Amino acid sequence: MTRVLVLNGPNLRRLGVREPDTYGTASFDDLVAVCRDAGRRLELHVEVRQTDDEAEMMRWLHEAADERVPVVLNPAAFTHYSYALRDAAAQRTAPLIEVHITNPAAREEFRHNSVVAGVATGTIAGFGTLSYVLALQAVAELVAENS
Repeated sequence: MTRVLVLNGPNLRRLGVREPDTYGTASFDDLVAVCRDAGRRLELHVEVRQTDDEAEMMRWLHEAADERVPVVLNPAAFTHYSYALRDAAAQRTAPLIEVHITNPAAREEFRHNSVVAGVATGTIAGFGTLSYVLALQAVAELVAENS
């Protein structure tokens, strides 16, 4: 079974209580369950993590690169300014799918730019927690193509 890291950046543990009109009412625990259920269906071993710490996120990306582990990454606010995170993501050795619950291009102008997108395999945004399911489906397809 292929191991996949689902990495979430700042404030995502606050899902369900943080701006529900924007991010929906699903909690972080609901997101974890959605990802694990999708992983089971896709025969992926999914590990869901969240951090508000940029250095920890970079360590996780280094771990994934060193172990050739695919990543589904929601960089959250780091998306727009963290060149350190972008450089860590650029070291990927397996698929890395950038994912967002909302559609950043339809929000405030400062959210329109992703410094991560250029080094990601692809980006899925705007579908709520379904964005994660779609990203995991993409990872499963990409892994199968390269087997």
